[in-house]
Amino acid sequence: MDIEEMQERLVPFVRTHLEDPFAKVVSVEPGPGHAGFSYLFDVRSEGQLKRYFMRLPPPNVKHEGTADVLRQVSALRALDGTDVPHAPVIWAGDDPQWFGDPYFVVPRIEGDVLRGEWLEGFNDGQRRDMARQAMTALAGIHRVDWETKCQYLGDFWGFEFDVTRWDRFYEKAADQHLLALQPRVRELLLAKIPRDARIGLYHGDFQWANLMFSAEAKLLAVIDWELCGIGATLNDVGWICAFNDPAAWAPNRPVITSPMPRADELEQMYVEAWGSDPGDIGWFKALAVYKFGIISGFNLMLHRRGKRPDATWEETALSMPYNMAYALKMLGG
Repeated sequence: MDIEEMQERLVPFVRTHLEDPFAKVVSVEPGPGHAGFSYLFDVRSEGQLKRYFMRLPPPNVKHEGTADVLRQVSALRALDGTDVPHAPVIWAGDDPQWFGDPYFVVPRIEGDVLRGEWLEGFNDGQRRDMARQAMTALAGIHRVDWETKCQYLGDFWGFEFDVTRWDRFYEKAADQHLLALQPRVRELLLAKIPRDARIGLYHGDFQWANLMFSAEAKLLAVIDWELCGIGATLNDVGWICAFNDPAAWAPNRPVITSPMPRADELEQMYVEAWGSDPGDIGWFKALAVYKFGIISGFNLMLHRRGKRPDATWEETALSMPYNMAYALKMLGG
């Protein structure tokens, strides 16, 4: 919905939920990165300015998977009472009278994610400490009592599913010659499944762009829980480590020039935060780049067919063969 309509809907919402019939919505704007289904809004109530972030599902889609915003609510509320920095859910529900869709509202976090000039403004010591905070928070996420607190997220579907779910995307990928190693990587992933890997709550996209820090280099919140679920918690570790290992990417990709600590150091930080050997992180690094390489080919197909134009996938796709070669190396192939 447009900003004017959202502002009209927010007035009765905040007056009801704040129990203040005189509350005023003083500003509304689209949220960053999710224009159309996330909003930043400010409310003046009882002489105080209160700042919020609201998430709605994308318009005209089924409320399932990543479009089920109440999955994010389940994960965020599971973190309440832990040491994991996060934005606590203030209001959430599926009553359509307010916005026509399920929703949740959290306080606005006054910080930024680690990218661009913001990231460059920190020194090496600060960035190493920020990475340590991140990996400590990740271990905290993985310690959540998911069987009690995350029942809404469902069950683990199995390691085989984590590998084979990408088959249909591979079949539609553009430039499949860049994924020539895919069959061998897939074979080894299935042959070397780490059956003893710990199952729990995972974030699903744990990376610098989903971590908000203050100007003083303090982790304020782990954000963007669209891909959260119940599964092998090392998925998160493999993901952030692979995305910070230059060997997994074509030359001159942004990961090569990132000033954040590299994969080996991040892995050690997680091991220290976890307190013991967490298992075979290499397999999960392989899975991370395997699926990202396939996703790159699929999104390149969507771009070239005009279904979802985004020219950045032309460059990202250059890493597809590097992704597969790295996965093969992680699997000892």
